[in-house]
Amino acid sequence: MELELRKINIKDIQFGESTEVHENVLYVNKDEIITLLKEDERIKDVKVDIARPGESIRIIPVKDVIEPRAKLEGDAFPGVDGKIEEVGRGVTYALKGCAVVTTGPIVGFQEGIIDMKGPLTKYTPFSRLNNIVIHIEKKEGVDPHEHEEAVRIGGIKAAQYLAKQAINEDFDLVEKYQWESIPKKVNMYPDLPKVIYVYQCMSQGLLHDTYFYGKDSKKMVPTLISPLEVIDGALISGNCVSPGSKTTTYHHQNNAVLKECFKRDGVEINFLGVILSPLMVTLDDKYRNSIMTSRMAEMLGADGVVQSQEGFGNPTTDLMMICKRLENKGIKTVIISNEDAGVDGKSESLPDGTIEANAIVSTGNSNARITIPPMDTILGDIKAVEHITGGFVGSIQDDGSLIIEIHGIIGSHNLQGYTNLSAVTI
Repeated sequence: MELELRKINIKDIQFGESTEVHENVLYVNKDEIITLLKEDERIKDVKVDIARPGESIRIIPVKDVIEPRAKLEGDAFPGVDGKIEEVGRGVTYALKGCAVVTTGPIVGFQEGIIDMKGPLTKYTPFSRLNNIVIHIEKKEGVDPHEHEEAVRIGGIKAAQYLAKQAINEDFDLVEKYQWESIPKKVNMYPDLPKVIYVYQCMSQGLLHDTYFYGKDSKKMVPTLISPLEVIDGALISGNCVSPGSKTTTYHHQNNAVLKECFKRDGVEINFLGVILSPLMVTLDDKYRNSIMTSRMAEMLGADGVVQSQEGFGNPTTDLMMICKRLENKGIKTVIISNEDAGVDGKSESLPDGTIEANAIVSTGNSNARITIPPMDTILGDIKAVEHITGGFVGSIQDDGSLIIEIHGIIGSHNLQGYTNLSAVTI
């Protein structure tokens, strides 16, 4: 498998008469975006705004963040916006330095905040992007699952549309990836430890889902996939988990663990691939997935595993069950997790554990509380802070500032390590 990722650095976004990229500026015709999204009969109204780094803008509640992508041939988000065909091959254009952000009256309570200036910006990478903010309202009578789907697909459609307008433009940088078969990979670096990435994704239903080639992952079993498929749009977010730990579509597209694995491949490790392992709700499914995931790693001859989680609460049980089985098979395992240690940091950090989990990378305490100042412009609904994870009735202060836990900030303690936070035991 060979993938060529052509990157165009977007330095600014402006509204224009046509949607195009010119001299690293993305010009957006908002009517084109509105018309495109209103093709979905479930959508009543669409508004398009721009939010740039340093502007006094607060976006709330945020559903998803997507990096604009388009394939030179085929579709960048197969099974979601386009027909189902293999990705991880060919040529893909990526608009870097910008994102599509979806907001509006959101279905679930577990959505979040992005500020474009002020102290919150150090907690999320999305404050540093030029954002096209799409506010989507549903028609009367559309049920919650249909509402969620309309918003999810609307963001994806907008992201692909924007990137398609740049396909004929000069690109600033190209990254080339090549992925070999497992036998060939094993023989390439016989003296290096063989490492697998166990990629756990939210798959719990009730608007807590991830989609692989458009298929709801809660209907899947653990599956061996190519890391290039992840990078190239096979995985998208469709969930309402805690905003801080939510794996947005942007996180899938720019998976921090994969980037490190590729960087170290052939130098420190022999990176063999990715096991996509859904996070389930029933105990039987958790046992089944832990058996299948650990067995697959064993059959591939893995010496070590990096294991990332999504969400918190019962997903930690999946995390620990897999870790325990891997370690008991002699496969050294490092897990990545946030901590829910209370506002003062003194509470039990994880809801589950096992003695075998003796190598943990922390992405910070989600319960840490901060105060953020008011912004001049609100894109969305500021009252949503009273309902999102990390907020509460009383979050909004008399001067317009907010008191929230970092739970409420999109990407603040992302469990792939795409974060500025960590924690240590004192």
